[in-house]
Amino acid sequence: MFYVTEALLFGKGLSYSKHSAVIAAFGKHFVKKGLVSPDYHRYLISSLELRHAGDYGSDADMSPEAAAGQIERAEQFLELADRLIGRLPIE
Repeated sequence: MFYVTEALLFGKGLSYSKHSAVIAAFGKHFVKKGLVSPDYHRYLISSLELRHAGDYGSDADMSPEAAAGQIERAEQFLELADRLIGRLPIE
């Protein structure tokens, strides 16, 4: 999800080194302008929280259902990129 978000921002000439800045810029340049549903912004926020829990938390077990939900959201981000950027040509 973050790589897709970074690609979308890069397409606008924007680049950030922190996850929090990527999330904030995505909200500003895509969600607030009505280009993308606010759901995507919430997905990014949630995924960062899960990442932090996994990296730094002591009780960071993720259920198979939660993992499947994250995969589904990631697939939605890929579909979003396909709509906004288009597919890359296959050689």
